[in-house]
Parts: sequence; C-alpha cells; structure tokens
Amino acid sequence: MIRLIVSFFVFIVDVVYGNRSYARFYVLETIARVPYFSYLSVLHLYETLGFWRRADLLKVHFAETWNELHHLLIMESLGGNRYWGDRFLAQHVAVAYYWVVVLLYVLSPMYAYYLMELIENHAYHTYDDYLNAHAAALKTQPAPQVAIEYYRDGDLYMFEEVQTTTGGTFRHPQVDNLYDVFLNIREDECAHVKTMEVLQEPDARQSFYSPHTVFTAAKALPIDAEL
Repeated sequence: MIRLIVSFFVFIVDVVYGNRSYARFYVLETIARVPYFSYLSVLHLYETLGFWRRADLLKVHFAETWNELHHLLIMESLGGNRYWGDRFLAQHVAVAYYWVVVLLYVLSPMYAYYLMELIENHAYHTYDDYLNAHAAALKTQPAPQVAIEYYRDGDLYMFEEVQTTTGGTFRHPQVDNLYDVFLNIREDECAHVKTMEVLQEPDARQSFYSPHTVFTAAKALPIDAEL
C-alpha cells in the first residue's frame, strides 16, 4: 500500500511533467510537504484530547514544513507555478494526500514516516539527477533572494531544526548561485530522510529530541544526564 501511494506520486511528478523541470519541482514540493501538515494535525489533536504531548516532535515537524515551504517559494520564484493547470493539479492532489496521511498516521505512525522516507528519498535523487545534468548552466545563474534569506542571511533557527543528525554542528551552506540553491535543497531532502528513519524506531516518541535540544544539552552536560 505504501509503495503504491509513492508510485502514484512518482508517476505524477516524473511521467506527467517530463522535462518541465521547474513545474515538476513545484508540484513535487507542493505535494511532498503535505505529510508534515498531517503529522502536526494529528499531534495537536492528541494534545488537545490530553493523550500525550511531545514538544520536540511538534517543533521538528513544523521546521520541516517551513523548510518545504521555502523550497516551494524558490520554485515559484523560478516560474514553476506559472500555469493554472499545474497549480490545480498540485493543490488538489495535496488535499487528498493530506487526508490519506492523517488516517495513516493515526493508524500507524511508523508507516506514515516510512511513506515520507520513500517520498523524500525520491526527491533527493530527483534533485541529484538534475544537478548532475545541469551543473554548468546552474552555476551561471543567480540564487533567488528567498533562498539567500533562508539559507544564509535570515534567522537560521528553523533551518537548523531540520538537521536531525548534526554531529554537534549545524550546516550553514553557501548560496552563491542557483547550483548552490539546488544543492542545498538536495541536502535538505537527505536530512528529511534521516529524520524519517530515526522516527521509525520503536521508542521514537519517547527518545526523539530536536536538533537544538540535543545541541544545547551537549554543550551543557552529557545528554544522558539532562534528558
């Protein structure tokens, strides 16, 4: 079932859009960010009903939506949403996809995270292929301002929060041209894959901490002592 959903998603993005790269990426980012909305909706419902509360999960999933939003804004700045048909398709698939993931997350968070791992892994390879095919041309084009603000000049807290496996430091990349932008987006997708893998662990709801929680604790004292 999970692979069937992913295959449908891949069909829309890869087969329907072919070589229309920016429109393809626009659709990819419109749809791919939806599961994070679904996770947040269910988590807020559980909190409202008094079932359980995990602030770190809420924080990281919101940071992931913020990250995907900026991917989408970048694609819009490049003209990916120029045509009404592309917007119509992406937005309507996204609405249906939202409810599918809500139901899946209620029934099995592990499978909901596995679904997103597959989607983000596909996104990583999609951007990797694009970078390999168009590196020279991308390096001659300027980075959109929205990318510069998100990756370099703005408040980097939300960007850092998607970097689950930081190794004690946060990634602060270059944004000198359009190649750098797509490289950063590709690495973001890799970070999402790693997060989804961690969240599939049996005790993830109890053991998962956000990057800043881990980083702050590591600076203060051994993490086991504080957490």
